[in-house]
Amino acid sequence: MTTLKKLLIAADVDRSLHERAAADGRFEIVDRPVRTEDDLASIVGTCEILVTRSFNRVTRRVIDRAPRLELIAQGTSGTDNIDHAAAHERGITVINLPGANADAVAELVIGFMISLTRTVPAYTLELTRGIWNREDCATRHELRHHRLGIIGLGEVGRRVARLAAVFGMRVSAIDPYISDADFAERGAARVHRLDDLLRSSDIVTLHVPLTPETRRMIGAVQLALMPQRAILINAARGEVLDQNAALERLRSNHLAGLALDVFDPEPPTAALPDDPRLILTPHIGGCTFEAKSAIGAKLYEKICAFYEKTPPASSDRGER
Repeated sequence: MTTLKKLLIAADVDRSLHERAAADGRFEIVDRPVRTEDDLASIVGTCEILVTRSFNRVTRRVIDRAPRLELIAQGTSGTDNIDHAAAHERGITVINLPGANADAVAELVIGFMISLTRTVPAYTLELTRGIWNREDCATRHELRHHRLGIIGLGEVGRRVARLAAVFGMRVSAIDPYISDADFAERGAARVHRLDDLLRSSDIVTLHVPLTPETRRMIGAVQLALMPQRAILINAARGEVLDQNAALERLRSNHLAGLALDVFDPEPPTAALPDDPRLILTPHIGGCTFEAKSAIGAKLYEKICAFYEKTPPASSDRGER
């Protein structure tokens, strides 16, 4: 008797996962991308494997609706959308893909830096209004002029540091979970206090996971420490930044630029200002063709690795 594991793909992932899993012979594929917690709860009932992305809210209610669930395979590095306590109580394994889309995020962050330091959105707006203004272009600085502060030197942060160094930027970072030896290898000078990093950086970029420790770690008090006319970038999680406080600092001209790829909540429910110093993207930092392709392939490999270590249990669903 052949026992198939029901693999529910509840998020938009590369077709390579579907095709390789279907050809494997050990899985029954259900391809049902959903967006809401209610929709996810309504379809998880008989699956053993659940494939998700960060927008899928895998709450205790969802987990309780899936009595056969053995494995949650998340196609992103962060897993703050998953109730880990509920999964642990049931003995459900959670796997993720740290670094799979880190290059994509890091490249977008560098793009934000160039766009904001050279005021590209402002020039674009002027040209759309018929204004040809080059008078002050020589007041803009190349990236090597700026001091970069990275909060979180993990998979994305280390790539940002490497790319920034190519431009000749002076790079500092804070990350209490990285050893001194790793700091040296990752191309950033270590700063031990967040306040010191904020005070000494012309550009600050956030690359921390969402945890109780990092939630709202950058608020009005921290923003006030940044130098006048500094730039802030958040491509981590919306909840690590007090977005309203950051927008207020931009409005008051304390910040010269603000780039947000993530929000709290997503999508944003409040109106956002129309300001050429503000760059807004809809959480697309890790979304590229290359990243999506890699995620599909790596998810399949990790799912297979899990079942090689944990032999599938017998099922009462009979032959397929």
